[in-house]
Amino acid sequence: MAPDSALPATVDGSALAGLALAAAGARHMFGVVGIPVTSLASRAAAAGVRFLAFRNEQSAGYAAAAYGFLTGSPGLLLTVSGPGCVHGLAGLSHATANAWPLLLISGSCSQHDAGKGDFQELDQIAATKPFAKLAVKATSIADIPRLVFQALAATVAGRPGGCYLDIPSDVLHQTLTGSEAASLIAAAAAADSADSSPPKDKALGEGIVKAAELLRRAERPLVVVGKGAAYARAEEVIQKLVDTTGIPFLPTPMGKGVVPDVHPLSATAARSLAIGQCDVALVVGARLNWLLHFGEPPKWSKDVTFILVDVCEDEIELRKPQVGLVGDAKRVIELLNREIKDQPFCLARSHPWVDAITKKTKDNVLKMEAQLVKDVVPFNFMTPMRIIRDAILAEGSPAPVVVSEGANTMDVGRAVLVQNEPRTRLDAGTWGTMGVGLGYCVAAAVAEPGRLVVAVEGDSGFGFSAMEVETLVRYQLPVVVIVFNNNGVYGGDRRSPDELTGPYKDDPAPTSFVPAAAYHKMMEAFGGKGYLVETPEELKSALSESFHARKPAVINVIIDPYAGAESGRMQHKN
Repeated sequence: MAPDSALPATVDGSALAGLALAAAGARHMFGVVGIPVTSLASRAAAAGVRFLAFRNEQSAGYAAAAYGFLTGSPGLLLTVSGPGCVHGLAGLSHATANAWPLLLISGSCSQHDAGKGDFQELDQIAATKPFAKLAVKATSIADIPRLVFQALAATVAGRPGGCYLDIPSDVLHQTLTGSEAASLIAAAAAADSADSSPPKDKALGEGIVKAAELLRRAERPLVVVGKGAAYARAEEVIQKLVDTTGIPFLPTPMGKGVVPDVHPLSATAARSLAIGQCDVALVVGARLNWLLHFGEPPKWSKDVTFILVDVCEDEIELRKPQVGLVGDAKRVIELLNREIKDQPFCLARSHPWVDAITKKTKDNVLKMEAQLVKDVVPFNFMTPMRIIRDAILAEGSPAPVVVSEGANTMDVGRAVLVQNEPRTRLDAGTWGTMGVGLGYCVAAAVAEPGRLVVAVEGDSGFGFSAMEVETLVRYQLPVVVIVFNNNGVYGGDRRSPDELTGPYKDDPAPTSFVPAAAYHKMMEAFGGKGYLVETPEELKSALSESFHARKPAVINVIIDPYAGAESGRMQHKN
Protein backbone atom coordinates (compact mmCIF):
# COMPACT_ATOMS: atom_id res chain seq x y z
CA MET A 1 0.00 0.00 0.00
CA ALA A 2 1.16 3.53 -0.67
CA PRO A 3 2.52 5.48 2.32
CA ASP A 4 0.20 7.92 4.06
CA SER A 5 1.74 10.84 2.21
CA ALA A 6 0.82 9.24 -1.15
CA LEU A 7 -2.85 8.85 -0.24
CA PRO A 8 -5.26 11.62 -1.18
CA ALA A 9 -6.62 13.80 1.56
CA THR A 10 -10.02 12.14 1.19
CA VAL A 11 -10.67 8.46 0.41
CA ASP A 12 -14.10 7.06 -0.48
CA GLY A 13 -15.34 3.50 0.01
CA SER A 14 -14.43 2.40 -3.52
CA ALA A 15 -10.86 3.62 -3.16
CA LEU A 16 -10.56 2.12 0.31
CA ALA A 17 -11.72 -1.28 -0.95
CA GLY A 18 -9.14 -1.16 -3.74
CA LEU A 19 -6.37 -0.16 -1.35
CA ALA A 20 -7.34 -2.88 1.14
CA LEU A 21 -7.37 -5.56 -1.55
CA ALA A 22 -3.93 -4.49 -2.76
CA ALA A 23 -2.59 -4.41 0.79
CA ALA A 24 -3.93 -7.95 1.32
CA GLY A 25 -1.90 -9.17 -1.65
CA ALA A 26 -4.57 -9.30 -4.37
CA ARG A 27 -3.15 -8.93 -7.89
CA HIS A 28 -6.06 -9.70 -10.22
CA MET A 29 -9.82 -9.18 -10.18
CA PHE A 30 -12.43 -10.40 -12.65
CA GLY A 31 -15.89 -9.01 -13.16
CA VAL A 32 -18.47 -6.84 -14.89
CA VAL A 33 -18.81 -3.20 -13.84
CA GLY A 34 -21.87 -0.98 -13.51
CA ILE A 35 -23.85 0.67 -10.73
CA PRO A 36 -22.47 0.94 -8.05
CA VAL A 37 -19.02 -0.69 -8.52
CA THR A 38 -17.48 0.96 -11.60
CA SER A 39 -15.33 3.22 -9.49
CA LEU A 40 -14.26 0.30 -7.27
CA ALA A 41 -12.81 -1.51 -10.30
CA SER A 42 -10.92 1.60 -11.42
CA ARG A 43 -9.68 2.39 -7.92
CA ALA A 44 -8.51 -1.20 -7.41
CA ALA A 45 -6.59 -1.05 -10.69
CA ALA A 46 -4.99 2.22 -9.61
CA ALA A 47 -3.92 0.53 -6.37
CA GLY A 48 -2.23 -2.31 -8.27
CA VAL A 49 -5.01 -4.90 -8.69
CA ARG A 50 -5.42 -5.63 -12.39
CA PHE A 51 -9.09 -5.69 -13.38
CA LEU A 52 -10.14 -8.06 -16.18
CA ALA A 53 -13.51 -6.89 -17.50
CA PHE A 54 -15.81 -9.62 -18.83
CA ARG A 55 -18.99 -9.67 -20.88
CA ASN A 56 -20.86 -11.87 -18.39
CA GLU A 57 -20.55 -12.37 -14.64
CA GLN A 58 -20.77 -16.15 -14.90
CA SER A 59 -17.65 -16.34 -17.04
CA ALA A 60 -15.89 -13.88 -14.76
CA GLY A 61 -16.83 -16.07 -11.80
CA TYR A 62 -15.43 -19.19 -13.42
CA ALA A 63 -12.25 -17.23 -14.13
CA ALA A 64 -11.96 -16.22 -10.48
CA ALA A 65 -12.53 -19.83 -9.39
CA ALA A 66 -9.85 -21.22 -11.71
CA TYR A 67 -7.46 -18.44 -10.68
CA GLY A 68 -7.81 -19.61 -7.08
CA PHE A 69 -6.89 -23.17 -8.10
CA LEU A 70 -3.97 -22.14 -10.28
CA THR A 71 -2.39 -19.67 -7.86
CA GLY A 72 -3.48 -20.85 -4.42
CA SER A 73 -4.61 -17.27 -3.75
CA PRO A 74 -8.26 -16.19 -3.70
CA GLY A 75 -9.73 -15.29 -7.05
CA LEU A 76 -11.65 -12.01 -6.89
CA LEU A 77 -15.03 -11.55 -8.58
CA LEU A 78 -16.68 -8.12 -8.73
CA THR A 79 -20.34 -7.69 -9.69
CA VAL A 80 -23.05 -5.11 -9.56
CA SER A 81 -26.00 -5.48 -7.22
CA GLY A 82 -29.11 -7.67 -7.60
CA PRO A 83 -28.97 -9.63 -10.87
CA GLY A 84 -25.21 -9.14 -11.11
CA CYS A 85 -24.77 -10.80 -7.74
CA VAL A 86 -27.13 -13.59 -8.79
CA HIS A 87 -25.05 -14.21 -11.92
CA GLY A 88 -21.99 -14.25 -9.67
CA LEU A 89 -23.46 -17.14 -7.70
CA ALA A 90 -22.37 -19.46 -10.54
CA GLY A 91 -18.70 -18.78 -9.87
CA LEU A 92 -19.14 -18.66 -6.09
CA SER A 93 -20.89 -22.04 -5.95
CA HIS A 94 -18.51 -23.60 -8.47
CA ALA A 95 -15.51 -22.52 -6.39
CA THR A 96 -17.00 -23.92 -3.19
CA ALA A 97 -17.96 -27.21 -4.86
CA ASN A 98 -14.39 -27.62 -6.13
CA ALA A 99 -12.74 -26.36 -2.91
CA TRP A 100 -11.07 -23.38 -4.60
CA PRO A 101 -10.68 -19.98 -2.89
CA LEU A 102 -12.81 -17.16 -4.29
CA LEU A 103 -14.12 -13.87 -2.93
CA LEU A 104 -17.24 -12.44 -4.53
CA ILE A 105 -17.61 -8.70 -3.92
CA SER A 106 -20.90 -7.10 -4.92
CA GLY A 107 -22.32 -3.66 -4.57
CA SER A 108 -25.82 -3.47 -3.15
CA CYS A 109 -28.59 -0.93 -2.74
CA SER A 110 -28.30 1.95 -0.27
CA GLN A 111 -29.01 0.83 3.27
CA HIS A 112 -31.50 3.62 3.93
CA ASP A 113 -33.56 2.49 0.92
CA ALA A 114 -33.48 -1.22 1.70
CA GLY A 115 -36.95 -2.74 1.88
CA LYS A 116 -38.51 -0.06 -0.30
CA GLY A 117 -37.94 -1.71 -3.67
CA ASP A 118 -34.72 0.12 -4.47
CA PHE A 119 -32.83 -0.29 -7.76
CA GLN A 120 -31.65 -3.92 -8.06
CA GLU A 121 -32.53 -4.55 -4.42
CA LEU A 122 -31.85 -8.06 -3.11
CA ASP A 123 -30.95 -9.58 0.24
CA GLN A 124 -27.57 -10.62 -1.12
CA ILE A 125 -26.35 -12.02 2.18
CA ALA A 126 -29.24 -14.49 2.17
CA ALA A 127 -28.71 -15.26 -1.52
CA THR A 128 -25.02 -16.08 -1.14
CA LYS A 129 -25.04 -17.91 2.20
CA PRO A 130 -25.85 -21.39 0.82
CA PHE A 131 -22.72 -21.25 -1.33
CA ALA A 132 -20.32 -19.30 0.87
CA LYS A 133 -18.11 -20.17 3.80
CA LEU A 134 -18.59 -16.61 5.02
CA ALA A 135 -20.99 -13.86 3.92
CA VAL A 136 -20.52 -10.39 5.44
CA LYS A 137 -21.68 -6.83 4.82
CA ALA A 138 -19.83 -3.58 5.35
CA THR A 139 -22.32 -1.28 7.05
CA SER A 140 -19.89 1.66 7.15
CA ILE A 141 -16.72 2.63 5.33
CA ALA A 142 -14.63 1.81 8.40
CA ASP A 143 -15.67 -1.86 8.09
CA ILE A 144 -14.16 -2.33 4.64
CA PRO A 145 -10.48 -3.08 5.39
CA ARG A 146 -11.27 -5.46 8.24
CA LEU A 147 -13.86 -7.38 6.23
CA VAL A 148 -11.64 -7.54 3.14
CA PHE A 149 -8.85 -9.18 5.13
CA GLN A 150 -11.27 -11.40 7.06
CA ALA A 151 -13.08 -12.66 3.95
CA LEU A 152 -9.88 -13.28 1.99
CA ALA A 153 -8.44 -15.27 4.89
CA ALA A 154 -11.63 -17.33 5.17
CA THR A 155 -11.44 -18.41 1.52
CA VAL A 156 -8.19 -20.32 2.12
CA ALA A 157 -8.75 -21.48 5.71
CA GLY A 158 -9.43 -25.20 6.13
CA ARG A 159 -11.10 -26.47 2.99
CA PRO A 160 -10.83 -23.61 0.49
CA GLY A 161 -14.02 -22.18 -0.93
CA GLY A 162 -16.04 -19.12 -1.77
CA CYS A 163 -16.81 -16.16 0.47
CA TYR A 164 -18.95 -13.07 -0.06
CA LEU A 165 -18.46 -9.39 0.78
CA ASP A 166 -21.39 -7.01 0.36
CA ILE A 167 -20.64 -3.29 0.07
CA PRO A 168 -23.77 -1.09 -0.15
CA SER A 169 -23.70 1.87 -2.50
CA ASP A 170 -23.94 4.38 0.34
CA VAL A 171 -20.87 2.82 1.96
CA LEU A 172 -18.96 3.06 -1.33
CA HIS A 173 -19.69 6.79 -1.35
CA GLN A 174 -18.78 7.47 2.28
CA THR A 175 -15.42 9.15 2.86
CA LEU A 176 -12.67 9.42 5.44
CA THR A 177 -9.23 10.99 5.50
CA GLY A 178 -6.17 9.41 3.93
CA SER A 179 -4.54 8.97 7.31
CA GLU A 180 -7.66 7.27 8.68
CA ALA A 181 -7.67 4.94 5.67
CA ALA A 182 -4.02 4.04 6.20
CA SER A 183 -4.63 3.32 9.90
CA LEU A 184 -7.63 1.09 9.19
CA ILE A 185 -5.71 -0.91 6.58
CA ALA A 186 -2.70 -1.26 8.86
CA ALA A 187 -4.90 -2.47 11.72
CA ALA A 188 -6.65 -5.00 9.48
CA ALA A 189 -3.32 -6.29 8.18
CA ALA A 190 -1.94 -6.61 11.72
CA ALA A 191 -5.02 -8.52 12.89
CA ASP A 192 -4.75 -10.83 9.87
CA SER A 193 -1.08 -11.53 10.59
CA ALA A 194 -1.89 -12.39 14.19
CA ASP A 195 -4.58 -14.86 13.05
CA SER A 196 -2.60 -16.51 10.26
CA SER A 197 -0.17 -18.71 12.16
CA PRO A 198 0.25 -22.02 10.31
CA PRO A 199 -2.19 -24.70 11.48
CA LYS A 200 -0.72 -27.42 13.67
CA ASP A 201 -0.77 -30.97 12.37
CA LYS A 202 -3.82 -32.54 13.97
CA ALA A 203 -2.81 -35.76 15.69
CA LEU A 204 -0.97 -36.98 12.60
CA GLY A 205 1.76 -39.01 14.29
CA GLU A 206 -0.18 -42.21 14.95
CA GLY A 207 -2.06 -41.97 11.67
CA ILE A 208 1.12 -41.52 9.65
CA VAL A 209 2.65 -44.62 11.25
CA LYS A 210 -0.49 -46.63 10.57
CA ALA A 211 -0.72 -45.42 6.97
CA ALA A 212 2.90 -46.33 6.29
CA GLU A 213 2.38 -49.77 7.77
CA LEU A 214 -0.76 -50.40 5.71
CA LEU A 215 1.05 -49.45 2.51
CA ARG A 216 4.08 -51.53 3.47
CA ARG A 217 1.96 -54.65 4.04
CA ALA A 218 -0.38 -54.15 1.10
CA GLU A 219 -0.31 -56.61 -1.77
CA ARG A 220 -2.03 -54.27 -4.23
CA PRO A 221 -1.57 -50.66 -3.06
CA LEU A 222 -2.69 -47.65 -5.07
CA VAL A 223 -2.13 -43.89 -4.72
CA VAL A 224 -5.06 -41.76 -5.95
CA VAL A 225 -4.04 -38.18 -6.74
CA GLY A 226 -6.79 -35.55 -6.69
CA LYS A 227 -6.92 -31.93 -7.70
CA GLY A 228 -6.53 -31.05 -4.02
CA ALA A 229 -2.99 -32.40 -4.26
CA ALA A 230 -2.40 -30.14 -7.27
CA TYR A 231 -3.80 -27.17 -5.36
CA ALA A 232 -1.51 -27.96 -2.42
CA ARG A 233 1.60 -27.97 -4.66
CA ALA A 234 2.28 -31.53 -3.53
CA GLU A 235 3.80 -32.72 -6.81
CA GLU A 236 7.37 -33.20 -5.58
CA VAL A 237 6.47 -35.15 -2.45
CA ILE A 238 3.91 -37.33 -4.24
CA GLN A 239 6.32 -38.19 -7.03
CA LYS A 240 8.93 -39.01 -4.39
CA LEU A 241 6.42 -41.32 -2.68
CA VAL A 242 5.64 -43.10 -5.96
CA ASP A 243 9.29 -43.39 -6.97
CA THR A 244 10.56 -44.66 -3.62
CA THR A 245 7.74 -47.16 -2.97
CA GLY A 246 6.98 -48.29 -6.52
CA ILE A 247 3.25 -47.95 -5.87
CA PRO A 248 1.09 -47.34 -8.98
CA PHE A 249 -0.86 -44.08 -9.02
CA LEU A 250 -4.18 -43.00 -10.49
CA PRO A 251 -4.89 -39.28 -11.01
CA THR A 252 -8.35 -37.77 -11.08
CA PRO A 253 -8.94 -35.56 -14.15
CA MET A 254 -7.46 -32.39 -12.65
CA GLY A 255 -4.92 -34.39 -10.65
CA LYS A 256 -3.29 -35.29 -13.97
CA GLY A 257 0.26 -33.94 -14.18
CA VAL A 258 0.97 -33.94 -10.45
CA VAL A 259 2.96 -37.01 -11.40
CA PRO A 260 3.61 -36.99 -15.17
CA ASP A 261 1.13 -38.99 -17.23
CA VAL A 262 4.08 -40.69 -18.95
CA HIS A 263 5.43 -42.04 -15.65
CA PRO A 264 5.75 -45.85 -15.89
CA LEU A 265 3.64 -46.35 -12.76
CA SER A 266 0.65 -44.42 -14.08
CA ALA A 267 -2.52 -46.52 -13.88
CA THR A 268 -4.71 -44.10 -15.85
CA ALA A 269 -5.13 -46.54 -18.74
CA ALA A 270 -5.81 -49.39 -16.29
CA ARG A 271 -8.29 -47.50 -14.12
CA SER A 272 -10.90 -50.24 -13.75
CA LEU A 273 -8.30 -52.81 -12.77
CA ALA A 274 -6.55 -50.41 -10.38
CA ILE A 275 -9.61 -49.41 -8.38
CA GLY A 276 -11.33 -52.74 -8.70
CA GLN A 277 -8.49 -54.85 -7.30
CA CYS A 278 -6.40 -52.59 -5.05
CA ASP A 279 -6.41 -53.65 -1.40
CA VAL A 280 -5.09 -50.39 0.08
CA ALA A 281 -5.83 -47.00 -1.49
CA LEU A 282 -4.07 -43.84 -0.37
CA VAL A 283 -6.36 -41.05 -1.59
CA VAL A 284 -4.64 -37.64 -1.58
CA GLY A 285 -6.69 -34.50 -2.08
CA ALA A 286 -9.67 -36.25 -3.67
CA ARG A 287 -13.13 -36.88 -2.30
CA LEU A 288 -14.82 -40.26 -2.61
CA ASN A 289 -17.69 -38.72 -4.56
CA TRP A 290 -19.24 -39.66 -7.91
CA LEU A 291 -15.92 -39.18 -9.70
CA LEU A 292 -14.47 -42.05 -7.66
CA HIS A 293 -17.69 -44.09 -7.48
CA PHE A 294 -18.08 -43.16 -3.79
CA GLY A 295 -15.38 -45.67 -2.90
CA GLU A 296 -18.02 -48.40 -3.02
CA PRO A 297 -18.54 -51.78 -4.72
CA PRO A 298 -18.86 -52.90 -7.43
CA LYS A 299 -16.29 -50.48 -8.87
CA TRP A 300 -14.11 -50.88 -5.77
CA SER A 301 -13.40 -54.08 -3.91
CA LYS A 302 -15.60 -54.53 -0.86
CA ASP A 303 -12.45 -55.27 1.13
CA VAL A 304 -10.41 -52.22 0.14
CA THR A 305 -8.77 -50.23 2.94
CA PHE A 306 -8.86 -46.46 2.47
CA ILE A 307 -6.30 -43.96 3.75
CA LEU A 308 -7.76 -40.51 3.12
CA VAL A 309 -5.69 -37.32 3.15
CA ASP A 310 -7.95 -34.27 3.24
CA VAL A 311 -7.64 -30.75 4.55
CA CYS A 312 -11.19 -30.95 5.92
CA GLU A 313 -12.00 -33.02 9.00
CA ASP A 314 -15.69 -33.13 8.02
CA GLU A 315 -14.77 -35.04 4.86
CA ILE A 316 -12.93 -37.65 6.92
CA GLU A 317 -15.90 -37.96 9.27
CA LEU A 318 -18.27 -38.38 6.32
CA ARG A 319 -16.29 -41.10 4.55
CA LYS A 320 -15.08 -42.93 7.69
CA PRO A 321 -11.90 -44.41 6.19
CA GLN A 322 -9.73 -46.88 8.09
CA VAL A 323 -7.13 -44.08 8.38
CA GLY A 324 -7.96 -40.40 8.06
CA LEU A 325 -5.17 -37.81 7.89
CA VAL A 326 -6.42 -34.26 8.28
CA GLY A 327 -4.03 -31.70 6.89
CA ASP A 328 -2.42 -30.05 3.90
CA ALA A 329 -1.62 -32.71 1.30
CA LYS A 330 1.96 -31.58 0.83
CA ARG A 331 2.69 -31.60 4.55
CA VAL A 332 1.00 -34.96 5.16
CA ILE A 333 2.86 -36.71 2.33
CA GLU A 334 6.14 -35.16 3.52
CA LEU A 335 5.56 -36.79 6.91
CA LEU A 336 4.57 -40.08 5.28
CA ASN A 337 7.73 -40.07 3.17
CA ARG A 338 9.78 -39.46 6.29
CA GLU A 339 8.10 -42.38 8.06
CA ILE A 340 8.64 -44.70 5.11
CA LYS A 341 12.28 -43.66 4.87
CA ASP A 342 12.91 -45.16 8.32
CA GLN A 343 11.65 -48.55 7.12
CA PRO A 344 11.86 -48.36 3.34
CA PHE A 345 10.09 -50.67 0.93
CA CYS A 346 9.68 -50.69 -2.83
CA LEU A 347 7.55 -52.80 -5.16
CA ALA A 348 9.73 -54.08 -7.97
CA ARG A 349 8.54 -53.66 -11.55
CA SER A 350 8.24 -57.46 -11.58
CA HIS A 351 5.89 -57.41 -8.57
CA PRO A 352 2.64 -59.16 -9.62
CA TRP A 353 0.50 -56.09 -8.93
CA VAL A 354 2.79 -53.64 -10.72
CA ASP A 355 3.19 -56.11 -13.58
CA ALA A 356 -0.58 -56.49 -13.90
CA ILE A 357 -1.12 -52.72 -13.98
CA THR A 358 1.72 -52.25 -16.46
CA LYS A 359 0.44 -54.95 -18.82
CA LYS A 360 -3.15 -53.69 -18.70
CA THR A 361 -1.94 -50.15 -19.32
CA LYS A 362 0.14 -51.26 -22.27
CA ASP A 363 -2.73 -53.28 -23.77
CA ASN A 364 -5.23 -50.42 -23.43
CA VAL A 365 -2.80 -47.82 -24.76
CA LEU A 366 -2.10 -49.99 -27.80
CA LYS A 367 -5.83 -50.36 -28.43
CA MET A 368 -6.35 -46.62 -28.21
CA GLU A 369 -3.32 -45.86 -30.37
CA ALA A 370 -4.70 -48.21 -33.01
CA GLN A 371 -7.74 -45.92 -33.20
CA LEU A 372 -5.70 -42.73 -32.98
CA VAL A 373 -3.27 -43.61 -35.74
CA LYS A 374 -6.03 -43.61 -38.38
CA ASP A 375 -6.82 -40.38 -40.19
CA VAL A 376 -10.61 -40.47 -40.26
CA VAL A 377 -12.31 -37.86 -42.47
CA PRO A 378 -14.93 -36.52 -41.93
CA PHE A 379 -13.37 -36.16 -38.50
CA ASN A 380 -14.34 -38.37 -35.61
CA PHE A 381 -13.18 -37.25 -32.16
CA MET A 382 -10.00 -39.33 -32.12
CA THR A 383 -8.22 -38.01 -35.20
CA PRO A 384 -8.24 -34.30 -34.32
CA MET A 385 -7.58 -35.06 -30.65
CA ARG A 386 -4.42 -36.97 -31.59
CA ILE A 387 -3.22 -34.08 -33.75
CA ILE A 388 -3.92 -31.63 -30.92
CA ARG A 389 -2.14 -33.88 -28.42
CA ASP A 390 0.97 -34.04 -30.57
CA ALA A 391 1.00 -30.28 -31.11
CA ILE A 392 0.68 -29.59 -27.38
CA LEU A 393 3.44 -32.05 -26.51
CA ALA A 394 5.69 -30.43 -29.12
CA GLU A 395 5.49 -27.18 -27.12
CA GLY A 396 7.63 -28.80 -24.42
CA SER A 397 8.04 -27.00 -21.10
CA PRO A 398 6.47 -24.90 -19.75
CA ALA A 399 3.58 -26.98 -21.00
CA PRO A 400 0.42 -25.25 -22.20
CA VAL A 401 -2.53 -25.09 -19.83
CA VAL A 402 -5.29 -27.21 -21.37
CA VAL A 403 -8.90 -26.21 -20.80
CA SER A 404 -11.25 -29.10 -21.56
CA GLU A 405 -15.01 -28.68 -21.76
CA GLY A 406 -17.85 -30.64 -23.30
CA ALA A 407 -19.32 -34.13 -23.18
CA ASN A 408 -17.60 -36.29 -25.79
CA THR A 409 -14.87 -33.69 -26.30
CA MET A 410 -13.95 -33.64 -22.62
CA ASP A 411 -14.21 -37.41 -22.22
CA VAL A 412 -12.01 -38.18 -25.22
CA GLY A 413 -9.61 -35.40 -24.27
CA ARG A 414 -9.16 -36.80 -20.79
CA ALA A 415 -8.03 -40.12 -22.27
CA VAL A 416 -5.93 -38.77 -25.14
CA LEU A 417 -4.37 -35.50 -24.03
CA VAL A 418 -1.23 -35.82 -21.92
CA GLN A 419 -0.43 -33.78 -18.80
CA ASN A 420 3.16 -33.97 -17.60
CA GLU A 421 3.13 -30.86 -15.43
CA PRO A 422 0.81 -30.03 -12.50
CA ARG A 423 -2.13 -27.67 -12.84
CA THR A 424 -2.11 -27.83 -16.63
CA ARG A 425 -5.58 -29.32 -17.00
CA LEU A 426 -8.79 -27.45 -16.20
CA ASP A 427 -12.18 -29.05 -16.81
CA ALA A 428 -15.79 -29.11 -15.67
CA GLY A 429 -14.73 -30.23 -12.18
CA THR A 430 -16.67 -31.69 -9.30
CA TRP A 431 -20.00 -30.27 -10.46
CA GLY A 432 -19.55 -31.12 -14.13
CA THR A 433 -20.13 -27.44 -14.86
CA MET A 434 -20.58 -26.40 -18.48
CA GLY A 435 -19.74 -22.83 -19.45
CA VAL A 436 -16.40 -22.66 -17.67
CA GLY A 437 -14.20 -22.69 -20.78
CA LEU A 438 -13.47 -19.10 -21.78
CA GLY A 439 -13.40 -17.86 -18.18
CA TYR A 440 -10.84 -20.54 -17.38
CA CYS A 441 -8.81 -19.40 -20.39
CA VAL A 442 -8.58 -15.83 -19.15
CA ALA A 443 -7.65 -17.00 -15.65
CA ALA A 444 -4.94 -19.31 -16.94
CA ALA A 445 -3.49 -16.63 -19.19
CA VAL A 446 -3.07 -14.11 -16.37
CA ALA A 447 -2.14 -16.63 -13.66
CA GLU A 448 0.44 -18.42 -15.84
CA PRO A 449 1.79 -15.69 -18.13
CA GLY A 450 4.62 -17.88 -19.42
CA ARG A 451 2.30 -20.56 -20.76
CA LEU A 452 0.20 -20.90 -23.87
CA VAL A 453 -3.46 -21.67 -23.10
CA VAL A 454 -5.25 -24.19 -25.31
CA ALA A 455 -8.98 -24.74 -24.91
CA VAL A 456 -10.44 -27.91 -26.41
CA GLU A 457 -14.16 -27.24 -26.43
CA GLY A 458 -17.29 -28.96 -27.57
CA ASP A 459 -19.50 -26.60 -29.57
CA SER A 460 -22.15 -26.69 -26.86
CA GLY A 461 -19.67 -25.94 -24.08
CA PHE A 462 -18.11 -23.16 -26.15
CA GLY A 463 -21.51 -21.56 -26.69
CA PHE A 464 -22.01 -20.83 -22.99
CA SER A 465 -19.18 -18.30 -22.92
CA ALA A 466 -18.35 -17.71 -26.58
CA MET A 467 -18.77 -13.93 -26.34
CA GLU A 468 -15.66 -13.85 -24.15
CA VAL A 469 -13.58 -14.25 -27.32
CA GLU A 470 -13.84 -10.46 -27.37
CA THR A 471 -12.27 -10.41 -23.91
CA LEU A 472 -9.39 -12.52 -25.20
CA VAL A 473 -8.80 -10.07 -28.05
CA ARG A 474 -9.20 -6.97 -25.90
CA TYR A 475 -6.43 -8.12 -23.55
CA GLN A 476 -4.45 -9.87 -26.32
CA LEU A 477 -4.17 -13.09 -24.32
CA PRO A 478 -2.21 -16.11 -25.64
CA VAL A 479 -5.26 -18.35 -25.96
CA VAL A 480 -6.12 -20.76 -28.77
CA VAL A 481 -9.70 -22.05 -28.62
CA ILE A 482 -10.37 -25.26 -30.54
CA VAL A 483 -14.07 -25.94 -31.11
CA PHE A 484 -15.20 -29.49 -31.93
CA ASN A 485 -18.19 -28.56 -34.07
CA ASN A 486 -20.60 -31.48 -34.42
CA ASN A 487 -23.78 -29.42 -34.83
CA GLY A 488 -25.07 -29.54 -31.28
CA VAL A 489 -25.22 -31.10 -27.86
CA TYR A 490 -23.71 -34.60 -28.21
CA GLY A 491 -23.96 -34.29 -32.00
CA GLY A 492 -27.17 -32.73 -33.20
CA ASP A 493 -30.44 -34.55 -33.72
CA ARG A 494 -30.39 -37.88 -31.87
CA ARG A 495 -34.15 -38.28 -31.46
CA SER A 496 -35.71 -41.72 -31.80
CA PRO A 497 -38.76 -42.20 -34.06
CA ASP A 498 -41.17 -42.21 -31.13
CA GLU A 499 -39.91 -38.77 -30.11
CA LEU A 500 -40.68 -37.29 -33.55
CA THR A 501 -44.39 -36.78 -32.86
CA GLY A 502 -46.67 -34.03 -31.70
CA PRO A 503 -47.33 -30.49 -32.94
CA TYR A 504 -43.67 -29.43 -32.76
CA LYS A 505 -42.09 -32.47 -34.37
CA ASP A 506 -40.68 -30.30 -37.16
CA ASP A 507 -38.81 -28.04 -34.73
CA PRO A 508 -35.05 -28.52 -34.45
CA ALA A 509 -34.15 -31.16 -31.86
CA PRO A 510 -33.39 -29.82 -28.36
CA THR A 511 -29.81 -30.91 -28.95
CA SER A 512 -29.41 -29.34 -32.42
CA PHE A 513 -27.52 -26.19 -33.42
CA VAL A 514 -27.13 -24.50 -36.79
CA PRO A 515 -25.14 -27.01 -38.87
CA ALA A 516 -21.48 -26.19 -39.55
CA ALA A 517 -21.76 -22.91 -37.63
CA ALA A 518 -18.94 -20.48 -38.47
CA TYR A 519 -17.60 -20.07 -34.92
CA HIS A 520 -14.24 -18.92 -36.28
CA LYS A 521 -15.96 -15.85 -37.72
CA MET A 522 -16.82 -14.70 -34.20
CA MET A 523 -13.13 -14.39 -33.39
CA GLU A 524 -12.44 -12.64 -36.68
CA ALA A 525 -15.22 -10.14 -35.95
CA PHE A 526 -13.22 -8.85 -33.00
CA GLY A 527 -9.84 -8.84 -34.72
CA GLY A 528 -8.55 -12.25 -33.71
CA LYS A 529 -7.57 -15.09 -35.99
CA GLY A 530 -10.11 -17.67 -37.14
CA TYR A 531 -9.54 -21.01 -38.83
CA LEU A 532 -12.00 -23.43 -40.42
CA VAL A 533 -10.54 -26.95 -40.65
CA GLU A 534 -11.89 -30.20 -42.04
CA THR A 535 -8.75 -32.24 -42.75
CA PRO A 536 -5.67 -33.33 -40.79
CA GLU A 537 -3.42 -31.09 -42.89
CA GLU A 538 -5.61 -28.03 -42.27
CA LEU A 539 -5.69 -28.72 -38.52
CA LYS A 540 -1.93 -29.21 -38.28
CA SER A 541 -1.34 -25.96 -40.15
CA ALA A 542 -3.79 -24.01 -37.96
CA LEU A 543 -2.27 -25.37 -34.76
CA SER A 544 1.28 -24.61 -35.88
CA GLU A 545 0.46 -21.06 -36.91
CA SER A 546 -1.69 -20.19 -33.90
CA PHE A 547 0.62 -21.77 -31.32
CA HIS A 548 3.56 -19.86 -32.78
CA ALA A 549 1.67 -16.55 -32.85
CA ARG A 550 0.40 -16.86 -29.25
CA LYS A 551 -2.47 -14.55 -30.07
CA PRO A 552 -6.23 -15.05 -29.62
CA ALA A 553 -7.51 -17.60 -32.12
CA VAL A 554 -10.47 -19.90 -32.71
CA ILE A 555 -10.01 -23.10 -34.70
CA ASN A 556 -13.38 -24.40 -35.88
CA VAL A 557 -13.00 -28.17 -36.35
CA ILE A 558 -15.86 -29.76 -38.28
CA ILE A 559 -16.75 -33.14 -36.74
CA ASP A 560 -19.04 -35.88 -38.02
CA PRO A 561 -22.25 -35.23 -36.03
CA TYR A 562 -22.71 -38.97 -35.52
CA ALA A 563 -19.22 -39.61 -34.18
CA GLY A 564 -19.99 -39.17 -30.47
CA ALA A 565 -22.35 -40.64 -27.91
CA GLU A 566 -25.23 -38.96 -26.10
CA SER A 567 -24.03 -37.57 -22.75
CA GLY A 568 -20.51 -38.84 -23.40
CA ARG A 569 -19.62 -41.36 -20.71
CA MET A 570 -22.58 -40.25 -18.53
CA GLN A 571 -25.22 -41.86 -20.75
CA HIS A 572 -26.67 -43.87 -17.88
CA LYS A 573 -27.68 -40.68 -16.06
CA ASN A 574 -29.56 -39.06 -18.97
